[in-house]
Amino acid sequence: MIKAVLIDIDNTLLDFDAYVQKTMKDGFEIFDLGLYDDSMFHLFRQINTEMWRKIEQGLMTYNELMQERWNKIFSVLNISFDGPTFENYFRDCLFDSAIPIKDAEKILRYLKERYILCVASNGPYEQQLNRLEKGKMLSFFSKLFISEKIGVSKPSEEFFLYCLNELNIERNRQGECEILPSEIIMIGDSLSSDISGAIGVGFKTCFFDKNKSGITNDLPIDYVVSALDDIRRFM
Repeated sequence: MIKAVLIDIDNTLLDFDAYVQKTMKDGFEIFDLGLYDDSMFHLFRQINTEMWRKIEQGLMTYNELMQERWNKIFSVLNISFDGPTFENYFRDCLFDSAIPIKDAEKILRYLKERYILCVASNGPYEQQLNRLEKGKMLSFFSKLFISEKIGVSKPSEEFFLYCLNELNIERNRQGECEILPSEIIMIGDSLSSDISGAIGVGFKTCFFDKNKSGITNDLPIDYVVSALDDIRRFM
């Protein structure tokens, strides 16, 4: 029986892709970088995914990503502009971005009434906190597990074991039975950071395949949904 739910933020509760497209389009105009088109977003997603994969593997730090991300994108686009300057603009906008995924608030309300509901996110703590607050989602959560605060990132075993331990500290104090790994479910859109990491420590998993890719990398995923409201079918 599921007792606790961990849920990702970006592209699970808040639409990071929509934010990127708007911010790139506005930024290209603000900094006079030429006409923006959708192919540039796809380039961003490719390079950003590659860099976050390196962070997950311990091959890159978040600070290195911030220094290198836009320089690499601009190099491919043959745009002569200082990457860190655009990164600062990009992150300043992200701090206040809270574009909700369809039915996000609805499913959070449903889950909060039935389970211990927690965030499990990679990223800067204050940024993610502020975005949840602006999106009117912060009050739904009992605990916030965010990589900057914890000191390790998904999909590391240490991240998920930290979550498990923190959930049980309070239960031990109250004399309640500990929550087992199999009584926790991780909901997220990333096969690498959310799903594989959770599987590695014995958590249940729900892959939010919002783009209906059908790709699962042959992982033993418990549930796959393409809409958040579909989670109610099995929980």
